[in-house]
Amino acid sequence: MKRFPARPALAAGALAVLLAAAGCGRADADPSGGGTITVHVPDPGNSGVLAAGKKDGSLAKALSAVHAKVAWTGSAGPFAPAALELNAGELDFAQGSITSAIAALAQKPGFKLFAQIAPDRIGEGILVRKDSPIRTPRDLVGRSVAVNKGGTAEYLLLKALAASGIKPDQVKRVYLNPAQTAPVFNSGKVDAWAVWATYSLPEMAATGAHFLVNGGQIGSQNYSVWAVRTKLADAHPEIVKAFYQYLHDRGQDQIKNPGGYVNVFTKAGPQAVSGAAERLTVQNLAQGAAAEPIGAPDLAGFASVAQFFADQKITPVKVDVKPYVVTLPGSGT
Repeated sequence: MKRFPARPALAAGALAVLLAAAGCGRADADPSGGGTITVHVPDPGNSGVLAAGKKDGSLAKALSAVHAKVAWTGSAGPFAPAALELNAGELDFAQGSITSAIAALAQKPGFKLFAQIAPDRIGEGILVRKDSPIRTPRDLVGRSVAVNKGGTAEYLLLKALAASGIKPDQVKRVYLNPAQTAPVFNSGKVDAWAVWATYSLPEMAATGAHFLVNGGQIGSQNYSVWAVRTKLADAHPEIVKAFYQYLHDRGQDQIKNPGGYVNVFTKAGPQAVSGAAERLTVQNLAQGAAAEPIGAPDLAGFASVAQFFADQKITPVKVDVKPYVVTLPGSGT
């Protein structure tokens, strides 16, 4: 999910260059698998529905029913680098935010979207330090906010400013890798941090930081989306459907039993969460949503985000997402 990223996002210029330079990728068939298709998925780490499926073998079982198997590669993270890997044939499935997906779709994408997860209204927003004098978005005028370029954080900041009638150039955007932002934020080198649950929850637990505004308060439509490599989707729609069904079913169980999806492999070490961070993470998962097909209301939300990004000059034109959506049963599209 978008709530568990770890890789740094790439600048839009780098994304364009690398997408244009991407190769043809690998073949779909696994020559040693007797007709079995190997699908490459980012390693899920220590939490979430894929981590649970990796540990108990349920994802492998779901894929075997459609003559496929999973190969874990890399690590889950922001969508910009994952889009490059999808385009190059190095990944078959990846997750990110619709904001990052739109930025990637503005290039020459080799992927389509097949599922959505409703926006996280409470786990993402504009974070300020415990002792910050910033009380309202208008207090951000003349100050600096850390964001990742062209993705969730930049979207959240611009939405918060727009909601308060603040011009974008009245607030300084500091482009940082989210995984490296906490020390900069805590040292006071930036005044606020636009961020999502992966980083906001540990930060709030450790330092007492709090949201100036959250996603729900600014009308965020930052869906989480699942993408599939276009060539795989076209050749093997049954694999996409099986993968989706797994995500949907385990996502529903995660809402009911969130504790079972945290610290899946280990309760110690850098990948584990404990104490207040674990409590906040469990609460966030319990109030989350499961993967669903992309229907007409979701497409309207995507279009709104695309228009906002075009208006804010994040993308050169409004991106039409609909041609890049895979229709699944029950989507209504």
